[in-house]
Amino acid sequence: MEDLNPGSANSSPLTPLGFLDRASTVYGDCTSIVYDNTTFTWSQTHRRCLQLASSLSSIGIGRGHVVSVVAPNIPAMYELHFAVPFAGAVLNNINTRLDARTISVILRHGESKLVFVDCASRALVLNAISLLPPETKRPILILITDDSLEPVSSEGFSDTYEGLVAKGDPSFQWIRPKSEWDPMVLNYTSGTTSSPKGVVHCHRGMFVITVDSLIDWAVPKGPVYLWTLSMFHVNGWSFPWGMAAVGGTNICLRKFDAAVVFSLIEHHGVTHMCAAPVVLNMLTNSSTKKPLRNPVQVLTAGAPPPAAVLHRTEALGFVVSHGYGLTETGGVVVTCAWKPGWNLLPATERARLKARQSVRTIGLAEMDVMDPDSGKSVKRDGSSLGEVVVRGAFVMLGYLKDPDANSKCFKNGWFYTGDVGVMHPDGYLEVKDRSKDVIISGGENVSSVEVESVLYSNPAVNEVVVVARPDEFWGETPCAFVSLRGGLEKKPTEKEIMEYCRERMPRFMVPKTVVFKEDLPKTSTGKIQKYVLRKEARDMGSLKHSRL
Repeated sequence: MEDLNPGSANSSPLTPLGFLDRASTVYGDCTSIVYDNTTFTWSQTHRRCLQLASSLSSIGIGRGHVVSVVAPNIPAMYELHFAVPFAGAVLNNINTRLDARTISVILRHGESKLVFVDCASRALVLNAISLLPPETKRPILILITDDSLEPVSSEGFSDTYEGLVAKGDPSFQWIRPKSEWDPMVLNYTSGTTSSPKGVVHCHRGMFVITVDSLIDWAVPKGPVYLWTLSMFHVNGWSFPWGMAAVGGTNICLRKFDAAVVFSLIEHHGVTHMCAAPVVLNMLTNSSTKKPLRNPVQVLTAGAPPPAAVLHRTEALGFVVSHGYGLTETGGVVVTCAWKPGWNLLPATERARLKARQSVRTIGLAEMDVMDPDSGKSVKRDGSSLGEVVVRGAFVMLGYLKDPDANSKCFKNGWFYTGDVGVMHPDGYLEVKDRSKDVIISGGENVSSVEVESVLYSNPAVNEVVVVARPDEFWGETPCAFVSLRGGLEKKPTEKEIMEYCRERMPRFMVPKTVVFKEDLPKTSTGKIQKYVLRKEARDMGSLKHSRL
């Protein structure tokens, strides 16, 4: 077989962009996007993306150029996942909740040539542009208007989004990657523990993660998908491309509102949605919550979800699948592969099992939990801690302009995630914490996530974070920051919270400090900022007499 070699007929670069070509043929007359009173079909979406790509090409945007987008989950944001790479450019979605300084840093670091700006973020982006150093070339600014909002001035903008679409050629031949390793997207990490890093993914990785996610979640043809997960967050875990692959209907949502979500589910017959655990918590705590008429599949990831939150969510009729991934993996790469026998277990036990991240998806080559010092696998006993490591097609190419960070996370053929986990005897992974969030109390390793999970089962608790506080005797002990639910007739005391924990966990894991807060600090992606609360706990000083 030595004379058999790859050729042009069997080695075309993999890319998810072709999913839209196919959708326009197979699902051409089917609804692709719904937003307020706007509805598009797949043939219309295909044509609009080609026209936009044509216009981008005509103004000088081409291969390797970075095009940034500051917009929520509106039709333009969905279309740009195809239109920007159709022009050969690299898509850079920027979180709408970032401050102007951070956006300015991202635009400069990524060397953005053009920025699409939602009208609601106009002032924010103009402020960010003003903060760029004088020697930095200003990117072209394109305004995305919205008939549902008050008109804004277009001063400072070269054109509008719809203006570019109207000028474009619908017969434009989109620019295919020369290599499947060509960069396709540039995403910035949320910066929960440090400054944001630019994560570069290629066409090949985005193709594999998209197909992998559809298979692992068992997404059928023609789903009705509600965009409760921000597309700027790791490209919506690959589902902008995935919905084109299966001809789904994208229900766009400008901002999350629990009442609106329940209304859209009922009105449009939503079948699928993705959400971080914090969103599930908001849905289950909403005064507008009500049991669903039909089941809705929910994929949750982003943080280990407390079993109590999963139980409350499924009680409403949501069917929750739990996964694990990072910006650096482009989406969910480890999921809780459900076993039929588990359906016979009590609801609380099912929720506990579902809180585990479990096994690699079929597209991930390998996943393990290793001792970061020795590089050897930890025991599969459900208690030996190590660092979660992965390798596979959808691991990032690397951090943009950051060789030091790349050398630290890529070692011995593995990507080191920085997350701490255990491997259970059945081969299922459970993520316990970020490495810096493990509390070492009197020589015992305390998982802050485990303590948080117990506290979430308290009906008075809305949100909770557990961090380390210095302790004169034990070195450090758990400190719980707790926000309580509204409308409580009697609020629990610090002592009552401690007693609740003492009844449900070993004494060394029980928080020795409880701080009540109305709101916990969050990142722009809705993750609780543990580093802010870690500093607050340190600033309290060492706890005395906690040995009692």
